[in-house]
Amino acid sequence: MSDQPSSPPSALRSPGSSQSRFQVDPVADAPKTPPGSRSSAGEESKSRVRAVNFLNPSDAAPDAGVNGDTVRSEASLHSSSHFSDTHSSTYYLRTFGHNTVDAVPNIDFYRQTAAPLGEKLLRPSLSELHDELDKDSLMNKKFKRRIRCMLNIWGVMLFIRMSWIVGQAGIALSCAIVLTAIVVTSITGLSTSAIATNGFVRGGGAYYLISRSLGPEFGGSIGLIFAFANAVAVAMYVVGFAETVVELLDSIDALMTDEINDIRIVGTLTVILLLGISLAGMEWEAKAQIVLLVILVAAICNYFIGSFIPLKSKEPQGFFGYNAAIMMENMGPDFRDDETFFSVFAIFFPAATGILAGANISGDLADPQLAIPKGTLLAILITGVVYIAVAISNGSCIVRDATGDDNDTLVGSLENCTDAACTLGYDFSICKEGGCKYGLQNDFQVMSLVSGFGPLITAGIFSATLSSALASLVSAPKVFQALCKDKLYPGMHVFAKGYGKNKEPLRAYVLTFIIGLAFILIAELNIIAPIISNFFLASYALINFSVFHASLANSPGWRPSFKYYNKWVSLAGAVLCCVVMFVINWWAALFTNVIVLALYIYVSYKKPDVNWGSSTQALMYNQALTHSLHLTGVEDHIKNFRPQCLVMSGYPNSRPALLYLVHAFTKDVGLMVCGHVRTGYRRPNYKDMMNEQVRYQRWLLKTRIKAFYTPVFADDLRQGAQYLLQTTGLGRLKPNTLVFGFKNNWRDGEMKDVETYINTIHDAFDLQFGVVLLRLKEGLDISHIQDEFQTSQEKPPGMKDLLVSINIKDFDSDSSKPSSKSTSCQNFSPDSDQKNFSPEEALLWIMEWTPPMQLSPADEKLLAASQQFQKKQSKGTIDVWWLFDDGGLTLLIPYLLTNKKKWRDCKIRVFIGGKINRIDHDRRAMAALLSKFRIDFSDITVLGDINIKPKKHNKKMFEEMIEPYRLKEDDMEQEAAEKLKAKEPWRITDNELELYRAKSNRQIRLNELLKEYSSIANLIVITMPLARKGTVSSALYMTWLDTLTKDLPPILLVRGNHQSVLTFYS
Repeated sequence: MSDQPSSPPSALRSPGSSQSRFQVDPVADAPKTPPGSRSSAGEESKSRVRAVNFLNPSDAAPDAGVNGDTVRSEASLHSSSHFSDTHSSTYYLRTFGHNTVDAVPNIDFYRQTAAPLGEKLLRPSLSELHDELDKDSLMNKKFKRRIRCMLNIWGVMLFIRMSWIVGQAGIALSCAIVLTAIVVTSITGLSTSAIATNGFVRGGGAYYLISRSLGPEFGGSIGLIFAFANAVAVAMYVVGFAETVVELLDSIDALMTDEINDIRIVGTLTVILLLGISLAGMEWEAKAQIVLLVILVAAICNYFIGSFIPLKSKEPQGFFGYNAAIMMENMGPDFRDDETFFSVFAIFFPAATGILAGANISGDLADPQLAIPKGTLLAILITGVVYIAVAISNGSCIVRDATGDDNDTLVGSLENCTDAACTLGYDFSICKEGGCKYGLQNDFQVMSLVSGFGPLITAGIFSATLSSALASLVSAPKVFQALCKDKLYPGMHVFAKGYGKNKEPLRAYVLTFIIGLAFILIAELNIIAPIISNFFLASYALINFSVFHASLANSPGWRPSFKYYNKWVSLAGAVLCCVVMFVINWWAALFTNVIVLALYIYVSYKKPDVNWGSSTQALMYNQALTHSLHLTGVEDHIKNFRPQCLVMSGYPNSRPALLYLVHAFTKDVGLMVCGHVRTGYRRPNYKDMMNEQVRYQRWLLKTRIKAFYTPVFADDLRQGAQYLLQTTGLGRLKPNTLVFGFKNNWRDGEMKDVETYINTIHDAFDLQFGVVLLRLKEGLDISHIQDEFQTSQEKPPGMKDLLVSINIKDFDSDSSKPSSKSTSCQNFSPDSDQKNFSPEEALLWIMEWTPPMQLSPADEKLLAASQQFQKKQSKGTIDVWWLFDDGGLTLLIPYLLTNKKKWRDCKIRVFIGGKINRIDHDRRAMAALLSKFRIDFSDITVLGDINIKPKKHNKKMFEEMIEPYRLKEDDMEQEAAEKLKAKEPWRITDNELELYRAKSNRQIRLNELLKEYSSIANLIVITMPLARKGTVSSALYMTWLDTLTKDLPPILLVRGNHQSVLTFYS
């Protein structure tokens, strides 16, 4: 057809390029403007575009919605001086970096806002350096870290369960149990050291390490479990202490009730005492730890000294001193009472969980990066050696069973007695029947028997259990407080409050006390220990996985100063922890993983507004970059085509109907970019534009619109659109369809804006873009309602840039927009004076409180229309008027819409043009084509009367519409006509009007048919008519579009780039 666009794309034209003659050739391309020349009309077009009202930088309020960890507020850019140099020496005046505004590197520039180790300084901003001048007494924390780890590892297991473990598993398997725990804890220690030395570590211990490495999803889930595990650990250590006390009471017949209830009573009193010490503050707790460590070391030395001093009086109770026969007998396992290697390991493993005791109070350490690696690894080494030494010593000098009776000496031959005790003159064979109270298997206090001074061992037990309980009682609230501060879970922020100068979490202490007390009432150490083993192992697995994940992501920010780690070793450690979890107790491991997964899903769904620079983000970037590069090497294929839309939306929240409709067919399918062209007389304020880019991108995320916001500065709208069309996107992830709203008020404004609007369509076609126009009879732009809302409120801090006015006549300005005087929002909401609206919430708040607003009837209809695509569409039809084959985009968009939940109840009706004598044939042919495309439809209508003449009154309305824009060259001199045409290229010549008479009539007739067939459709999608560039004036083309779409339901004008987007081949 003569009115189709020329196939080869021509160069983009300046606004002033136009024909100098009004005699047009319907098939010839427009003559090109000579290089370097520019018509006066173009200059006028550029200079007369109205300006955007930019915010004055000096008046801009801080962006309160931006995370302080990622983007500094604008207000902070103009804080007080960067340097506080009070020295009088002139040395600073001559030293580089002190006599210039530009600052030398300084560690204080890199601190976060709440860094406890130093004041955060602000380096000079780029604006300050680049813009034109305006003419108008501390304890040794590393030792403290080592003390805490050693005390927590040398806990209840060392004195009252290690001997029982040797009796059950034997010396060899006991050493294997200890070594397995050491391997797990050593790998985890290396991983902990790597994370701890990759940046400043705040309070929160394992939770802080995991959350800042893997992100809030993993950190939040494991943080809750880890805090709970530490609270339960308090009960485990207190019960161990209570057991010892009750056994002492039993030995002197001083039990209050029975053993179980006495353990509960003593445990309750003990945990109350420990809570008091903890509430007294870290200084008292640290002093108590040092005293307890001295007692503990003395008790261990006392045991080893006593093991070399065998006494005759102790032999009936099973202690004979070091003996090869006893050692060989105890070398192998002797599991009893349904115990196994892994059940015994489950009881022992909590003894090794103290490696994170120091990390859990990382916020109280002077230099966590140095203290955590050294303290943790050295503590693992020392305690591991001691545990193995105690296991070998126990198994070498104490028999498994003894009666404690001096009369059970061996009488007669050794034929019926084969135990090691028999060789030493004792017969304990009666113990095989059960009932013996002494020996490794029966006496939990056997180390007191071996020691040189028994009461010191008791003191050591008290020291070990109380110190471990105290460490856990301090650790759990610190971890929980850090978790609550991040507000990942609702209702927990009450526990984040700190008291005193050290911000002690008193509320979290009380919660930990309640949890610990509940488990103390169980009063069985062997039941409590396995409960927390899986929780700790899950924490260790994630710490190891964090290091592997961060190393795999290869982020430049992953630079730990601790170099003795390996990502594959960390991965092996994570796998080992998971394996051990399931081996210990498969159902408990499964339960733990289900809890972690449930918490992970919850945090992922809530999407907390935090940005910690996690390795998950780094890996996502790597994957996105890799896949984007890979896509560039893959040729486009019709089957993989998807509409990737550049939506000329202005500010995203100013045209919600346009955004939500496009989002409906691009969500999870294609790319959507919200383009915004900012124009004006003033020089560009790029800082404001970048702040707005962050703000409105957050608005898109908050409203769950999967799109990008891209603003540009340009001299006029066409130039800005050219920038966006040519530069938006990355590789294959580039827009292929331009979408904007219909210019409802085109007849009320200046015609140069219409010229710009139509030329933008031509530019899109030149660049092989498809074009989509949306028209609502009520209009699209609601920015003036937002302006009224803004001006009607008392502006609190941050409100000045809450909603930005759009005063330019944009692509889709609406004739239905009344003047600002006709609206009032004084009674916007019952408590409007108490609301502080964020930029992301403003539009949602307006829509929520629509009824109380005092709006004009036109604005009420406009606001209602702007929300229609957010709702589920009622049962109806999407009428597709596929009049010309544009490659299939006109058909693909309705199909994508009907796949969405909100549009699922709408059926597709297809309307095509045809000949009256071939209607049945054309219908069958279209039905066959649609079935091959696998697109469902409810009806096909063949229109055989498109080309008949339209009604006279409609033709008259068309003539009246174009009358003001006609050139009427026959009524003036040729030279005057040419000058007027050159000055106002949008004018319609008589020759042009006659040449395209048939096409004009077709638009009038199509409007009649649309009203006849589709007046109640939910949405109309129709092939957009084309106008040949350089031959059809912008006024005539705009009249066609207006005539075609007026007084109709929501209508989409669609024109693909005439490349196939549908195929029926597999």
